[in-house]
Amino acid sequence: MSPTPSTRKASASARTAATGAARPPGPAARGHVTFLGAGPGDPGLLTLRAVEALSAADVLIADPKVLAVVRAHARAGAVMPHTSAAPAAHTSAAAGDDEPPTAADAGHLVMEAARAGRRVVHAVAGDPGLDGGAAQAMRACAAEGISFEVVPGVATAVGVPAYAGVPLHDPQGTDVRVVDAATASEQIWGEAGASDCTLVVQTSLEATAATARELVAAGRKPDTPMTVTLAGTTTRQRTFSATLGSVAQVLKSAKVLPSPDAGQAVIAVVGEQSAPARREQLAWFESKPLFGWHVLVPRTKEQAASLSEQLRSYGAVPHEVPTIAVEPPRTPQQMERAVKGLVTGRYEWIAFTSVNAVKAVREKFEEYGLDARAFAGIKVAAVGEQTAAALVEFGVRPDLQPSGEQSSHGLLEDWPPYDPVFDPIDRVFLPRADIATETLVAGLKDLGWEVDDITAYRTVRASPPPAETREAIKGGGFDAVLFTSSSTVRNLVGIAGKPHNVTIIACIGPATAKTAEEHGLRVDVMAPEPSVHRLAEALAEFGARRRAAAVEAGEHVTRPSERRPRRRARTTTTS
Repeated sequence: MSPTPSTRKASASARTAATGAARPPGPAARGHVTFLGAGPGDPGLLTLRAVEALSAADVLIADPKVLAVVRAHARAGAVMPHTSAAPAAHTSAAAGDDEPPTAADAGHLVMEAARAGRRVVHAVAGDPGLDGGAAQAMRACAAEGISFEVVPGVATAVGVPAYAGVPLHDPQGTDVRVVDAATASEQIWGEAGASDCTLVVQTSLEATAATARELVAAGRKPDTPMTVTLAGTTTRQRTFSATLGSVAQVLKSAKVLPSPDAGQAVIAVVGEQSAPARREQLAWFESKPLFGWHVLVPRTKEQAASLSEQLRSYGAVPHEVPTIAVEPPRTPQQMERAVKGLVTGRYEWIAFTSVNAVKAVREKFEEYGLDARAFAGIKVAAVGEQTAAALVEFGVRPDLQPSGEQSSHGLLEDWPPYDPVFDPIDRVFLPRADIATETLVAGLKDLGWEVDDITAYRTVRASPPPAETREAIKGGGFDAVLFTSSSTVRNLVGIAGKPHNVTIIACIGPATAKTAEEHGLRVDVMAPEPSVHRLAEALAEFGARRRAAAVEAGEHVTRPSERRPRRRARTTTTS
């Protein structure tokens, strides 16, 4: 029976959904496929070429293991297909959906999208040259005349040992062999056991002990050093040193086996290169001062971008939780008159004390069709590195920033007094929050300036975070929290509750610390000067001292949240 028009229409819709666009006219239309290696898990290991390819892709088909890594670099509007039970019924999901294709379906999706003339990126964990599914899809592209390229990635078998502090080669040039335990034959195990090469075994938690037994049975000595690394190259990484004969007991003692993460990928390195003495010297990643710490940053993602990146460099996992929301002023006329005065020459100076103030003025400029050229002839002052960066992004370079303390006090120390000979205009435009203090206004007046103190935006308490975040805050799920102002203390406690007493409390200065103590919090860390970056440095120094003390005492290095008292299971008695 020939298909009805409605059937043909439905089939076309299904193909469009799967590929991101209808097939271009003409039998010769063909797309392009980039087989891309996304590395072992650390987003920082993506190559520049990989990022470039992702930004140009029409369709992104990613291994679930690396979806979060590559999705951040996909262009807006890129299609990320997911699969249903039947391959013919593929639908599409816009970038941001969390339903990646299964491994079995990935090749089918790649070919469908390429046949439709789309630019496709197929992202796999590690390197595509070591991925059997990607190799099969490459052959299919070649058979149909579809152009493709390969963007190599850091192979898991190489990247994970490097992050674990286990170099694979030694000065003697010991051979290195990679074995996939899932597909290794008896012959492969026999050859690996008879050799003295360094073995890199891709296995799983459940199969690690069996892997060690296979090697001992094939001839390796039971006292051969072995390292086992879980979640390699991520801040969840854990590495255990053992021998072939002791690995099962080491993992059991560490309560790694049995594990709820059935099938979790493991990289085991067997050979003298993995000896504990060597690894302790070279374990650069897991010895970072805040390695694996979950740090609460009470700011929005935009405000916390550089701070969160700094925390990641110390090995931490930052979690941004906004405690305030920014809203327009209740009466916008005052702000409108000030911006018009800025253009007509009413002001000698404009002073920005926050990123939100820059944003408020910029939005008003855009509303009036103005740009950074309207600042011509006006001196611009800024408090804080992020405020200055927001101005530079707008196209304005500040004329004055505090040389010392990044605060209103610091700005006043460097602000020149009004001089009628050199200053044709004596007025300063100060756009700020409705709850800002009067320090800067009073100081500028003392220096002889007239100040238009304008409410550019209002700050209100943010909505409470999700229930699981509130529970983590109160239950000790966070290792540390950074308080950058007294308002962040009050607002966080107000919307989410008081942090657990195992959580390390870090404050930007004495006033913030006092507010924290008034709320019953123990302050553990204080920045040497009121700067968010110095606050992060102070927390890292605290973590380094804590780690060094544990190592010196011969104790296992733990995160603060791991010291929470475990809840005792309820017991019931019957009579």
